[in-house]
Amino acid sequence: MNLLLINPRNPLVNITNRKNYWNKYRVWKPLGLLVLAGLTPPEWDITVVDENVGVPEYSQMPRPDLVGVTAFTSQAPRAYEVAAVFRGRGVPVVMGGIHATMCPKEAAKRVDVVVTYEAESVWAQVLKDAARGALRPLYAGGQEKMEKTPPARHDLLPTGYYFGSIQTTRGCPLNCSFCSVSAFNGRKYRCRPVEDVVAEFKLIEEKHVLVVDDNVIGTRRDHIARAKDLFRAMIEADLGKKWICQATINMADDEELLRLARRSGCIGVFIGFESTTDEGLVEVHKKYNIQKDRDFRASVRRIQRHNISVAGSFIMGLDIDRPGIGMQIAGTANRYGVDFLNVLFLTPLPGTDLWKKMEEEGRIASDQFPEDWKYYTLTLPVGRYQHLSRDEILNEMDSCNRKFYSLRGILRRLGRDLWKRQHPILTLAGNLSYRKNGRLGRNVYKEFKRACDRLQRVRPLPATGDNLHILAPRLRVHESSHD
Repeated sequence: MNLLLINPRNPLVNITNRKNYWNKYRVWKPLGLLVLAGLTPPEWDITVVDENVGVPEYSQMPRPDLVGVTAFTSQAPRAYEVAAVFRGRGVPVVMGGIHATMCPKEAAKRVDVVVTYEAESVWAQVLKDAARGALRPLYAGGQEKMEKTPPARHDLLPTGYYFGSIQTTRGCPLNCSFCSVSAFNGRKYRCRPVEDVVAEFKLIEEKHVLVVDDNVIGTRRDHIARAKDLFRAMIEADLGKKWICQATINMADDEELLRLARRSGCIGVFIGFESTTDEGLVEVHKKYNIQKDRDFRASVRRIQRHNISVAGSFIMGLDIDRPGIGMQIAGTANRYGVDFLNVLFLTPLPGTDLWKKMEEEGRIASDQFPEDWKYYTLTLPVGRYQHLSRDEILNEMDSCNRKFYSLRGILRRLGRDLWKRQHPILTLAGNLSYRKNGRLGRNVYKEFKRACDRLQRVRPLPATGDNLHILAPRLRVHESSHD
């Protein structure tokens, strides 16, 4: 039997946009589908399509017996389009992933089968039922022990990716208000056996690897001890890989951890600073960052001294943010000395505490679903913000990116890395990619604003003097055919 697994694209944020050469350094394989392939018995012939690399002519492909589609929220409209194509040909479509889990009723109207949460415990049954023509509409997965996670089928996608990908842990105890990880993967920090991780690393052909864990080192002493054991095993295996990861700022607190991470191949870490102020961190439920009266600049420097680059992420649109926040974030990032700056709009994703809050307060601006899900890329202002109008927050984002990714700023960071013999190529590629995407993003902003304005003319919103400043027009645009 033939199984087709598809990772749908979002054309608004397609990372492989040919207009930006440097984006090739920011592309990695869709790991979730490759894990599913690893769970699939040999009697199934498997094809995996990553639309972020290229969209095939599905009508010219052999007719599959079953289609599986995954989707983040911003990919959902495209996932439904793909499902319609195959259902029109009489092929059953299964949809899983975080959006189907958080919006199962919506997904169930557009696909034949919905799989919620982690699929390991139910995927074998889905395939058995498909083979005998007895699929159920819903399969409820759970949060599996990582010992049961098979190695992903890295061989099923063609070469050409700059980054491979691997997962070593799941779950996050921090439960930030804007993040759906805790709702999907749970708050318990679950770890794969070290020997399984090392064995899978050896299967990855790419020299550079993204560790997709939400926090590869964890937050407790036993988490840190396990991370050290993993890094020691990677060093002993002499994998020859260079890898990047996500972690919390406590990575800077342990010199042994940093030494082991670097020796095992770590060249970069993505850290969520989220806000420039303690008040902002309290707002998003990330008090963890303000424990120990931390000096963020010193923490970043300690990581960089081990030849590990730091990408800092901030959120714009918090209730405490006011005009000038763009320059404030850029200035803070420069003061911390991060190598890359990634700024996102506060986005109410389904299943998060933030979604519940903003929905109750009538602050979901882009609410014509499922069409509007394509705007939930974290790079567009889909909510209503307390002290910033839609146009104001777009201008704040633009000023922030222009400030941090000025040519002078890029050359300063490049010179610093050349002087310290760190990663000048990585720094140059990342900075130029962000700079170019910022410029391309201005066209997306313009399209987004035009869509808002068209709807406002059709359906003007009521406003009073007290709430006029937080209102942004609701969106209603037609679907058109990431991560």
